[in-house]
Amino acid sequence: MNTRGTIRLATRESDLARRQTASVSDRLDGPHRTVETVGVSTRGDEIRDELIHRLGKTGAFVRALDERVLDGDVDAAVHSMKDMPTESPAALVVAGVPERAPADDVLVTPDGTDLDELPEGAVVGTSSLRRRAQLRRARPDLRIEPLRGNVDTRLEKLLAPELQREHERRLDAEDEDEGEHPDAFDRSVEDWFDGLAELERGAMERAVETEYDAVVLAEAGLARSGLLETVETSRLPKERFVPAPGQGAIAVTARADGAATETIHDRVDDPVSRVETTVERTVLAELGGGCIAPIGVYAVVQGEYVHVTVQVLSLDGEEAIERTADLPITDHADAAAALASELREAGAADLIERARAEAEA
Repeated sequence: MNTRGTIRLATRESDLARRQTASVSDRLDGPHRTVETVGVSTRGDEIRDELIHRLGKTGAFVRALDERVLDGDVDAAVHSMKDMPTESPAALVVAGVPERAPADDVLVTPDGTDLDELPEGAVVGTSSLRRRAQLRRARPDLRIEPLRGNVDTRLEKLLAPELQREHERRLDAEDEDEGEHPDAFDRSVEDWFDGLAELERGAMERAVETEYDAVVLAEAGLARSGLLETVETSRLPKERFVPAPGQGAIAVTARADGAATETIHDRVDDPVSRVETTVERTVLAELGGGCIAPIGVYAVVQGEYVHVTVQVLSLDGEEAIERTADLPITDHADAAAALASELREAGAADLIERARAEAEA
């Protein structure tokens, strides 16, 4: 067991990725052991104008980090589990799964409007095939538009238009009152700007091509970025918006024979989160949808069973194969594989093949 020395962790360069890695580092740091973070650029970071599902097979944000692990340049890599492919080299293992954050999706709007209250034809931003299909199933009238970037970038794109309009209104009113702040506003333009949050100030500088009424993001990403209290959110019900497999979870990959692997497992791994994510990823692997089809899988340990909800949709959201099941915790992986096989026979395989054909067209 590597109980002393330095453990080197590979991470993406984004603020969220570094925060996730810091949470793992805190668990590993000890009196005779230090942790070093190594930033790595990934293909998903470099190709910013492509939707996630067009970046190739699942793993656009993962491979570059894991290659550093396999080459021996670092001891481990820290990933958002939902970004990870279900297949990986035999030499690589998931050494640690920390306690999972909430797996929910949230709707973010400038004023806290929930999904049912959005006006007809409202523009909602997401680049997730799953979220697009779920939104279309819930509200066929919505206009779903692509949205990429880090968490703060996506929020800035949402907030920018209204903040910029408000700024213009205040400037115009102040000009009319010859530099004095008008009665319609309680503060001068300068004081108003100084009172904005850092995220809102960033939005003021952003040029936006598409004006969004709402965006859909993972609650865990907002919380880990320290932005959950900065914006107005409403949780989307997991029964209709089944989360992505592994959403809210972090995975620490390492070499199976690595000197630090046992230490990482002992210090980082949460058994409940590992069982839940194993069920979700097993279902995804057996379905074979990867990132080409809208698939949601959510599992939660309940005593001796794992309650799992699976949703496989057509790209337009009009068709869905949905199941809930209670799997024995003692045989959760095999039971998850059997459930996925039943779903394939029930029509999930056809929906996935249609999605693959449309993606290749």
